Amino acid sequence: MKLLDCTLRDGANVIGNGFDATLTESMIRGLIASDITLIEMGNCLGIGAYEANGSIGPMTDAEYLSLIQPFLSQAEIGMFLGFRNAVDKHISLAADHGLHFLRIGANAGDGDQTIEGIKRVKAAGMTCRYSMMKGYILSAKDLAAEARMLADAGLDEITIMDSAGTMVPDQVQSYVSEMVHAVNIPVGFHGHNNLSLSMANALAAVAAGASVIDCGLLGMARSAGNLATEVAVAVFQRNGLLQDVDLYTLLHYLDDELIPMMRAHQYHPPILPVDLIYGLAGCHSSFASRFASIAEEKQVDLYRLIVEVSKVDQKAPSEELIRSIADTLH
Repeated sequence: MKLLDCTLRDGANVIGNGFDATLTESMIRGLIASDITLIEMGNCLGIGAYEANGSIGPMTDAEYLSLIQPFLSQAEIGMFLGFRNAVDKHISLAADHGLHFLRIGANAGDGDQTIEGIKRVKAAGMTCRYSMMKGYILSAKDLAAEARMLADAGLDEITIMDSAGTMVPDQVQSYVSEMVHAVNIPVGFHGHNNLSLSMANALAAVAAGASVIDCGLLGMARSAGNLATEVAVAVFQRNGLLQDVDLYTLLHYLDDELIPMMRAHQYHPPILPVDLIYGLAGCHSSFASRFASIAEEKQVDLYRLIVEVSKVDQKAPSEELIRSIADTLH
């Protein structure tokens, strides 16, 4: 399975209709450095929304597309596309700039209005992904039937969107399972965190056969946010997945760059990287000062130190143990 990071699209809802050039470039670099290379970006409402929907952001579609040119050889980068904006003008703009994919979005039940848009994206030579927004408004069987129709139109990948963050793990399992059995293209899941179930729902989705999970750095997205990218990486790696992603690089990027930048926008992440590490390692935070002082003294990575020590002793790691393991991390 893989992650589709939506921070640069859905995440921009926390500050407006899109991120500025500085934040956009920073996050693309941070994601690529961490080996997360499937990225959705641009205006929150998708390409064409700047004009058609009055979704005025800090940058136009053309400006976003120009900015990402240096990164197109390093990552698979795409944009969202509301189905009403799936016209030749917007699709050609994306294709002419070398965009890898467009992800058409429509509410569940409106799939019959998106067929021509799917065909236009494919004719332009791009991968066509699809978001079934508010997927829960149909039954699992009806949503799967619509997905089958869309797959037959030439779609490359389809995602169930829990747009209100209302779904629970058993429900997600049922919906994903029905869809996986109905189509022969990859099935994804996009969860919001309104019921604090985004990670649990992502685990249920993968167990049921989903191969793509949407996420956002620091959990940034509309309303209560998406599944946090860093949380997804940590939990899935604990389960033996996503081993190619560099979690430590990702966490230090968040600490050193993104969290300070987002403070200027009054955004504060619900889970800090250090607390995520305590959970991943099974380390009680009462040992925080001991770990921090030894990591600083020995000039080793604090997060690696916590994880490696906890592999030996999660109950009461001694100063001697922490020091001895710190000496192996140079």
